[in-house]
Amino acid sequence: MHHVGACALNNRESQKILYRSFYSYAMAICDRYTNNEEDAIEILNDGFLKVFNEIYRFQPAYTDVISSFKGWLRKIMVYTSIDHFRKYHKHKMVTDLENVVYQITSEDEDAVDKLSYDEIIRAIQGLTPAYRTIFNLFVIEGLSHDEIAQKLEISTGTSKSNLSKARKQLQKILFKKNQIELSRNVI
Repeated sequence: MHHVGACALNNRESQKILYRSFYSYAMAICDRYTNNEEDAIEILNDGFLKVFNEIYRFQPAYTDVISSFKGWLRKIMVYTSIDHFRKYHKHKMVTDLENVVYQITSEDEDAVDKLSYDEIIRAIQGLTPAYRTIFNLFVIEGLSHDEIAQKLEISTGTSKSNLSKARKQLQKILFKKNQIELSRNVI
């Protein structure tokens, strides 16, 4: 990928091409961590600034340079989202360890299959910032509670508690959306 090397040399045209080529991919990542477009764009731009400042360090992990770059970019966008969370929302963490629930079962497991990607993302965006961040890191990024605790500078118990509460809140959001859809279909 010629443009990666050119970006390492501060070639503005290559930076524009890289930005445009990976904008949608990076925005989808940033969008998961916010509930409004302005914050997602701020994270995206901060992330690309880091990409362009650190691109000289990029080394493809395997022969498919584009996939390797996407993985590297994804990691930067996730960490930039974590930094944004720490800066603006960390003080709002909720820690009620007495009510930790580790698994929430659903009576209708098929309901998730009926949701579109956009509906799921919008539901996740409806979570509070703390819940949304921990939910994304655990469920989507696959981090352990210990890793989340270390990255967000919180306790492991807080991570577990907030994931449980995120699942409950997400269940309520999806239930409410389903109720609204059902009432529209009845009328």
